[in-house]
Amino acid sequence: MDLNLLRRLIKLVEKSEITEFTVQEGDLKVKISKNGSGSVVNFTPPANAVPQNVPVAQTAPQAQESSVTEEKTEPKAENLHEVRSPIVGTFYRAPAPDADPYVQVGDHVTEGTVLCIVEAMKLMNEIESDVSGKIVKILVENATPVEYNQPLFLIEKD
Repeated sequence: MDLNLLRRLIKLVEKSEITEFTVQEGDLKVKISKNGSGSVVNFTPPANAVPQNVPVAQTAPQAQESSVTEEKTEPKAENLHEVRSPIVGTFYRAPAPDADPYVQVGDHVTEGTVLCIVEAMKLMNEIESDVSGKIVKILVENATPVEYNQPLFLIEKD
């Protein structure tokens, strides 16, 4: 893969609203992720490739370290429930761009409360809570793509 193409891809991801981009060309796989402070580039060379030192992004080590420490400091409690996406689509926290979000961190929800919308093929699918409790964390940014079975919310069960 051309180094200039890789740099252009990094700049495109940094300027856009997407948070993750993966491209594979034969045995070569490149994954570009961002989390507010910069881009993290994971580069998986082919098995027969000769290693090269290529500076890609200056912020990559810092961003990667901060995300790792966040995962370590947040233990999974037994009373936390993950609400997962039942479909592939685009996650929306509110029914319209100018409307208030369905729920915020700290809100108390009951079983059947609408938490968000996942748009798939121009159909708006309301995602409801399957437990009662308090919203502890919203795991997905608004207007971002979600995968099937991806965790969307953490709810502390009553």
